[in-house]
Amino acid sequence: MSIRKALTLAILLVQSSAFAQQCNPAATKPAYPLSKKNNQVDDYHGTAVADPYRWLEDANSDDTKAWVAAQNQLTQSFLAKIPARAVIKERLTQLWNYEKFGTPFKEGGRYFYSRNDGLQNQSVLYTEDKLGVNPRVLLDPNTLATDGTVALAGLAVSPNGKYLAYGTAASGSDWNEWKVRDIDTGKDLSDDLQWVKFSGASWLHDSSGFFYSRYDKPTDKTKLADVNYYHKLYFHKLGTKQSEDVLVYERKDQKEWGFAGSVTDDGHYLIISVSQGTDSKNRLYYKDLTKKNAPVVKLLDDFDATYSFIDNVGSVFYINSNLSAPKGKILAIDVDAPAKDQWRVIVPEKIDTLENASIVGQRLILNYLKDAYSQVQVYSLDGKLLRELKLPGIGSVGGLGGHRDDKETFYSFTSFTTPTTIYRYDIASGDSTIYRQPKVNFDPKDFNIEQVFYTSKDGTKVPMFIVSKKGIKRDGTNPTYLYGYGGFDISLTPAFSPANLVWLEMGGVYAVPNLRGGGEYGQAWHLAGTKLHKQNVFDDFIAAAEYLIQHKYTSPQKLAIGGGSNGGLLVGATLTQRPELFAAALPSVGVMDMLRFQKFTIGWAWASDYGSSDNAEEFKALYAYSPLHNLKAGTCYPAVLVSTADHDDRVVPAHSFKFTATAQADQAGAAPILIRIDTKAGHGSGKPTTKQIEEVADKWGFLTNILQMDVPFNVQKKTDHE
Repeated sequence: MSIRKALTLAILLVQSSAFAQQCNPAATKPAYPLSKKNNQVDDYHGTAVADPYRWLEDANSDDTKAWVAAQNQLTQSFLAKIPARAVIKERLTQLWNYEKFGTPFKEGGRYFYSRNDGLQNQSVLYTEDKLGVNPRVLLDPNTLATDGTVALAGLAVSPNGKYLAYGTAASGSDWNEWKVRDIDTGKDLSDDLQWVKFSGASWLHDSSGFFYSRYDKPTDKTKLADVNYYHKLYFHKLGTKQSEDVLVYERKDQKEWGFAGSVTDDGHYLIISVSQGTDSKNRLYYKDLTKKNAPVVKLLDDFDATYSFIDNVGSVFYINSNLSAPKGKILAIDVDAPAKDQWRVIVPEKIDTLENASIVGQRLILNYLKDAYSQVQVYSLDGKLLRELKLPGIGSVGGLGGHRDDKETFYSFTSFTTPTTIYRYDIASGDSTIYRQPKVNFDPKDFNIEQVFYTSKDGTKVPMFIVSKKGIKRDGTNPTYLYGYGGFDISLTPAFSPANLVWLEMGGVYAVPNLRGGGEYGQAWHLAGTKLHKQNVFDDFIAAAEYLIQHKYTSPQKLAIGGGSNGGLLVGATLTQRPELFAAALPSVGVMDMLRFQKFTIGWAWASDYGSSDNAEEFKALYAYSPLHNLKAGTCYPAVLVSTADHDDRVVPAHSFKFTATAQADQAGAAPILIRIDTKAGHGSGKPTTKQIEEVADKWGFLTNILQMDVPFNVQKKTDHE
C-alpha cells in the first residue's frame, strides 16, 4: 500500500469515527422551537425551488419576532450550562484590558489619533498641537449612548484644522449621520446630514464645506432591508441645511453606480472614483475646482481595471492600477495629455502584490504583500527605489498616509503575537521609532507561528498560517479553529486578537488559509474564486482542513471552522459539502441564500463576486453550493452556532434565520444547531467592547462543549497565576 493511500485510509477511519459520534442515535436532540413552513416555490429558469421559510425575511412581523425570541432563549439556555464560559469571559476581559492606539495623522497643524484605555466600548478621538504634548479629548463616542452602541464611522478634519466632520453609526447599521464639530471649543455646529452610506467626507481647500455621498431617504419601517440604488455625490456648505446641499454628480441611467469624492492635496481637483457594486474595477473622473462650473471629466471610463488615485503633482496624476498588471503598478497620467500612449509607468508590476500606495514627503511609499504579509518599499517620484522599510517581523502594516510635504508619517505593525504597535517614520532618514506600544499580559515567546503551503483539489498551492502554543504534540488531539474568508479581493494577513490569544492559551490551534477569492496574490487569485469559479474557494478550505488532519495537528472530532459575512457563506457551503470533516461550525452574519441575496440592501452589489440567480448559467453554479439550498434532510451535521444581529443591514439576518430553521429540521444527529441573534448590533463594525467579549465567550464556550476541551482548569490556572 502506498503512503498516500495509507494516509487517506487513516483519515477516512478518523472521519468515520467522528461521523458516528455525531450520529449517535442514543443522544438527545435539543427541543428546537417550531418553525412553520409555507408553500412558497419559485421558478428559476425552469427549476422549481422551494422556500418554506420565506416568512422569516420579514423582520418586523410578529411571527418572526416570536421565532427570534424562542431561538435566543434556547441558545442562551444551552450556553449558560457550559461551565467554561464564565472563566473564558473572565480571561477575555483581562486580556482585552490594555491601552490601544490608532495610527496618528496630521491636519491643519494638529495631530489626531484614537485611544482606548482598555475596556471602553468605543475608542476615543484625541487631538494635540504638538506630538505627545497635552492631548485632549475631541470626541468620545461613549457619551453618545450609555450602552456603547453608537460608533464613530468616519471623520475628516478641515485643512485649516478648525473643524471635524464626523459620521456616527447606531446599533451597527450602515446608515450614518454626519455632524461638524468646532475643534477649539469641542462643540457641534448646526450641520446635520442624514442617510449617508458608504461614504467619507472630503473638505474644500478653503475649509468652507465638504463633499460626501448618500442615498435618498428610505422608509423607516424597511430601511434595514430595502435595496440601495442611485448613490449621489453632494457638496455641503458649512453652516447650511442638508436640503441646500448641491448635487455634484449622479447617474440616473446607472442605478448601481457609487461615487466617492476626494479633493486633491493642493485643492485643485475633485477626484471622483466611480464604482459598480463590489467590483474591484472602477472609473476615474475629475472636476477642476479652480474653474467655476467646470464639467466632470471622464478621465478613465472603460471600467477595465482598478484605478486608485494617489496624489497629483500639478496636472500629473499618480495612480495605482492593475491594468495589464494583475499584481499592481504605479502610473503617471498627465490630464493635459491623457492619451494612453502618453502614460508613464513609474513603478512596474513586481512578483509581490501591491496592496497600498501613498505619496508622503515627496516619496512614493508602497506596501506590498509577500505571501500574505507586508513588505514596504520607498521610491522617488520618478520610480527609483530608495530603501526598504525594516519591519520587526512577519506581520501586517497599516497607515503610512500624509501629505506630499510632510516630513514624517506613522504606521502600525501587528502580527498574531504582536499587539498593534505604532511607529513614527522619518521620511528623510528612513528611521522608524516606536510611538506607542501596548503592554499585554502574555509572553509572545510562548507561541509558535508557521506558514505552510498545501495543495488544493486542482493542484493549486495555497498558503496557511498556523499558530499554536510551543510544544504541542502532533497527535491529532488538538482542538483547532480554522478561520477563512476567500472573497471580494480581501486579504487575510497576520493580526493580533485578544480573542484568538485566549483560544491559544486554552491549548487551541488557530489556522488561517489564504484562499482564492482574496487579494493575496493579485487579480488572478481573486478572480479564480468568483462566480463560476467560486467552488475553488470551498475546495481550498476543505483542503486546508485535510492538511491539518493529515499532519496530525487535529482530527475531525477536534476541528471547528469559522468565518463571517462572505466567510459565513464559506462555512455554510463547506459544512453542507463535507459535514463529516468537522465537529463544529461557527458561521457569522453569513450570506446563506445565494438565490435571493441581491434583493436586500446592498446585496445586489455582490454579483461581481457571486454572479446572480437572474442569470441562468450563474444560477446553476449558485444553486450547486448555496448553503440554504444544499442542506439535506436526514443528514448528520456537525454542531453549529450561527451568529447574526437584528440591525445587520449589510447581510440581512433573514439569511441566518432561514438557514437555521432548515438545518434544525434536517439534522439527523444530536449535535445542536443553534443561532445567536444579537440586539442593537449590525454586521460587526463599531460593535462595543462588551458585546465583542460576550460574543467571543459564547463562541469559545460552545466549542469547549463540542470539542470536549478541558479548559476551565487551564484558564483558571492562568488567572490564579496572575
